[in-house]
Amino acid sequence: MNDSRPAEPVLLVAHEANGVVCVTLNRPGQRNALSEALLRTLKSTLADLAADPAVRVLIVAGTGPAFCAGHDLRELRALPDEEAARGLFELCGEVMLALRRFPHPVIAQVHGVATAAGCQLVASCDLAIACDHARFATPGVNIGLFCSTPAVALTRNVAYKHAMQMLLTGDVIDAETAQRIGLVNSVVPTGDLETHTRELASQIASRPPAVLTLGKAAVQAQLGLDEATAYADMGAVMARNLLMAEAAEGVDAFLAKRPPHW
Repeated sequence: MNDSRPAEPVLLVAHEANGVVCVTLNRPGQRNALSEALLRTLKSTLADLAADPAVRVLIVAGTGPAFCAGHDLRELRALPDEEAARGLFELCGEVMLALRRFPHPVIAQVHGVATAAGCQLVASCDLAIACDHARFATPGVNIGLFCSTPAVALTRNVAYKHAMQMLLTGDVIDAETAQRIGLVNSVVPTGDLETHTRELASQIASRPPAVLTLGKAAVQAQLGLDEATAYADMGAVMARNLLMAEAAEGVDAFLAKRPPHW
């Protein structure tokens, strides 16, 4: 008898309280490997959420035993030629850029392993909370496939020598090491991961969203600039910010020693 049950969606989307949205990679049997279908779904979902005025903070999580084990290696081996391979890696890059350019803060909620493109996914989020048993690696070199695209995000998160040690050896690092080198913000007990992530998301969601959107975009834009240009550009951003209603209310509330009303 044929199994007529509908296939599970590869991505789960949950709208939670206070404008917090959680997108959850849902290929637990494949350790949430980034198949083409998952990447395309993630890309379109990010575009939809970016246009939703109710969204304030995005959480990226995974189901099953792992956060994300990188690309689907069976799918990679089945690609017919270099053009197809380039198309898949370009799609992955578009997803990572969509996270970087997402108008609101993005938090990775990491458990289990985050390897190769999964480590890239963590590095592409603005913040990352890991449980104490989480593990991270860019192990492509061990199977003859250097983690070149994960290196883009990794080298923008951690110091060059730390990144190169991960890329050249493929060694796994624990959550505490990931925190020490700047890949994740904090490490919490496994049972507290979701609670801690939601607490951080709620704290950020309580801030004025227009100001966070302005600030995130400005920080991203200045990263590649020389120091003098960065100061000039960020000064213009702060001047624009100062004239926003949220800044007027925030400063007035501070001076009046009362909570702001945004």
